[in-house]
Amino acid sequence: MKEAVISVKNLVKKFGNFTANDDLNFEVYEGEIFGFLGANGAGKTTAIRILSGLSAPTSGDVTVAGYNAKKQPEQIKKNIGYMCQKFSLYEDLTVKENIMLYGGIYGLKKALIRERTDLLLEKLNFREYGDRLISDLPLGLRQKLAFSVAVLHEPKIVFLDEPTGGVDPITRRQFWEMIYEAAGRGITVFVTTHYMDEAEYCDRISIMSEGKIVALDTPADLKKQYHAASVEEVFVKIARPGNN
Repeated sequence: MKEAVISVKNLVKKFGNFTANDDLNFEVYEGEIFGFLGANGAGKTTAIRILSGLSAPTSGDVTVAGYNAKKQPEQIKKNIGYMCQKFSLYEDLTVKENIMLYGGIYGLKKALIRERTDLLLEKLNFREYGDRLISDLPLGLRQKLAFSVAVLHEPKIVFLDEPTGGVDPITRRQFWEMIYEAAGRGITVFVTTHYMDEAEYCDRISIMSEGKIVALDTPADLKKQYHAASVEEVFVKIARPGNN
């Protein structure tokens, strides 16, 4: 069995009297593509902030890449990649400058950064864009680059927060091919998405509602359990139980 690179036990996160995460329990394994679904306000973003070392849990045990989320958040940050909802590269820098900058932030040596920059430009067919400002690139190309930069340092885990929002279907499919490739190299991919068809691409998915995980399994087993033809139908049955 593969190693658990994320372990969450009895995670609670409170803001005053409001409980954003209510007794979460799950594990995510090496090389797994794990979908984290839920309506706006379900508690997904709060959980991701804790898992990525940006926020401390109120209680519970959370381990990410072998480090304790409460005691070792800086170590977690060094061992993960992160691509947020909003575009995360610097628009006033060129493609090459962004890659070099993030390579430095991730602590890579200059020679390795140069080597990986060349490989990345070749792999993405970005040679002609290397000296172009990020602001000049179409959204789909920007998102592909942002993902590639997030895994430039070969982290154990990459967190993707709605990475394909606003891009066309062909680019979305290409983006998922990049995700599969990263997972094939052993990188764990933890992804949130509003596109229910994308949830079908995940090895397992969890569905949150009102701060709790209310379902967690493979897409196939969840569809069987809820007598549903698609993950979207599963999501609707969970989100609106009174309407079924």
